[in-house]
Formats: sequence, C-alpha cells, structure tokens
Amino acid sequence: MPRFAANLSMMYGEHEFLDRFGAAAADGFTGVEFLFPYAWPAAEIAARLRANGLTQALFNMPPGDFDAGERGIAALPGREAEFEQGVRRAGAYALATGCTRLHAMAGIAAPGADRSAMRATYVANLRRAARMLAPDGITVLIEPINHRDIPGYFLSTQADAHAIREEVGEPNLKVQMDFYHCQIVEGDLLRRYEKHAAGVGHIQVAGVPERHEPDLGEVNYAYLFEKLDALGYAGWIGCEYRPRAGTSAGLGWFARWKDFQR
Repeated sequence: MPRFAANLSMMYGEHEFLDRFGAAAADGFTGVEFLFPYAWPAAEIAARLRANGLTQALFNMPPGDFDAGERGIAALPGREAEFEQGVRRAGAYALATGCTRLHAMAGIAAPGADRSAMRATYVANLRRAARMLAPDGITVLIEPINHRDIPGYFLSTQADAHAIREEVGEPNLKVQMDFYHCQIVEGDLLRRYEKHAAGVGHIQVAGVPERHEPDLGEVNYAYLFEKLDALGYAGWIGCEYRPRAGTSAGLGWFARWKDFQR
C-alpha cells in the first residue's frame, strides 16, 4: 500500500518546525520530508525522528542563496565547487538522519543563458554527486518543476529528466516525479509514470491547480494511489501541499490509507 510522508515545510505550519515531527506522527504518518534541514542541528532532527518513530524520506541539497531567489545550483556553470560542498553537507545530514534520498535542485536558467553549457554542467555535477554518495547507499534525485511555480527552472519535463538520468548513467540517480508539477506541464500522469517507472525514485502529490490537499482539483488521486499500489510502487509519496486550513483537519483523504502506513 502507498506510504505517505508529510512534507514538514508545507504542512503543520501551526507548529514550530521541530514540533511538526510529533504532530505528523500523531496523525498517523510514518515518514516525513522537508525542503532544507540546515537551520537545525542534524542531531536534533535525528532525535525528533527517533522519538516519533519516523523515517526521513527526502530533503534537498543546499540550493544556493534561496532568500535571493536561487532554486538550486546543480546546472549553473561556475558553481561546481559550491555544489560539491553542498553535496558533502547534505550527505552528512543524510547519514545523521538515516535519509537515503537527496534532491539536487537544478537552478534557474537566466534569459539568454547557454542551455547546452548548463546541461553539461548539470550532467557532470550529478554524476559526481551520485558517485560521492553511492558508498553510503544514498540516491540522488532530480525533479522537473513547472514554470508557473518557479519561472525559468532548468528542468520541467519528465522526458528531459529521464534523458539526463540516462546520460549520467549512475544507478543511484533517479527522478522525483511530482504529480502536481507534471499535471501542470504535461498531464497524462499514469501513462507517464508507467513509461518511466523504473527510473522514478520518489513521488510527490498536491491538488491541482491550488496546491492544496490531494482530494480536490483536476487530478483523481484516489485512482492514482490504487494504480501505483497495483503497479508495485514501493517508495514514499511525499505530501508536498499547502493545507487549505488546519493540517490535521484536512487529512480526510488520508484516512483510508492510515492503517497501512506501518
């Protein structure tokens, strides 16, 4: 049955960040993910995970200057040394928290940017990161993101993501398939998943178009969850959505799956 990870960067905003672990566990989640852990000591996050019986499913490598609008640096020429430092920092947090999935954000292509140079940088950085993290059993993820949420993001389609994955050629590089982003950019969600299933390492969901709970909008998630189960998907499904109101009050969609989380 699908295993769901609460995204603590978007969900449980009613609580301070470190208190969100307990809130998610109390609601029946057995896994969590978030954007970035670096504002908190890795040991403190690990303690919250242990205390609440939670698995850390995913987090992102350092994204550059997030406050200044950067959304990753993996595809930015000239930032290779900074990217490698970020891989090492993320890897240390992953080992401390038992996390086996790290997302390397590509970055934004500035107007007129040389996309060929960006792609070559991206491929080289991803290959290096995958090789650095492989001895610790960590998988690197890349995620296509729609241009409405992040204008100019370098990677936006499943086909491009899987072509890059194949070019990198490392077995521990996979694609993070966010059905919210995919629906906005391409649609045909189930068939796209079926086509690329072997290369998908993590799934995320949110209602489309408002990015609220996956029980309202143009995507029939109940159908997709059943199909993923039937197709043998064994990974986590990250709940990367903004609750319409209180997080716990909006978990009606989760009730049918709660008993299958352990």
